Amino acid sequence: MKKYLTVIMILFFASSAMAQAVGGSFMLGYPQGDFRKNVDQLGFGFQIQGMLWAPTHEKPFSIGLDGGYLIYGHTSERREWTGFPGVYLNLTRTNSMAHLHLVLQVSPFFGTVRPYIEGLFGGSYIFTTSEVKNENGNQQIASSTNYDDFTWNYGGGGGILFKLTDNLDRISALYLDLKARYLFGTEASYLTEQSITVNNQGQTIYNAKKSTTDFFTFHIGVVAYFNL
Repeated sequence: MKKYLTVIMILFFASSAMAQAVGGSFMLGYPQGDFRKNVDQLGFGFQIQGMLWAPTHEKPFSIGLDGGYLIYGHTSERREWTGFPGVYLNLTRTNSMAHLHLVLQVSPFFGTVRPYIEGLFGGSYIFTTSEVKNENGNQQIASSTNYDDFTWNYGGGGGILFKLTDNLDRISALYLDLKARYLFGTEASYLTEQSITVNNQGQTIYNAKKSTTDFFTFHIGVVAYFNL
């Protein structure tokens, strides 16, 4: 998990160093298709994006990289520490997806309101982690990645940019960004909130699900265009 997330961050910040437009957003995600049969709940996370140039009348499109992280499930419970009667621990499990996509964006309109469409292709790392903390929750005792897999995905979406201000030092324009996307994911194995059980012998049983991993996301954020 850490290696994959490190690659995402390196590639994104490498592209951002050359980018003329950088944006970020809070996103809500809802599973679709077969994925929804196993994970029927709203997820949340964040998304960041860097585009290599700003669209112009002569070239109303741009390309860039998009990275994000989304939590699609979370459980938390209090357990007695085996062998230490009266001592309790907090156990949390988080089901997550981290993605990296190549983005093609077409934005033929200019002014204070700028509709656009975009296409995406890349992959997602889907994983479940567990973390144990002390009873107060302020000290980590142990953590582990319980299960992981990789899925290719592609899709598209659209949005509208609303100008907030312009001519802020190196920022030529700052926009409010509202958009929605639909991503088609290939088949992957993953855990849900009900996938982990402990039998009478204290052994942990992983009941992984397998399906395509389609997702619909809604985003609200900001985009900054820079003077280079």
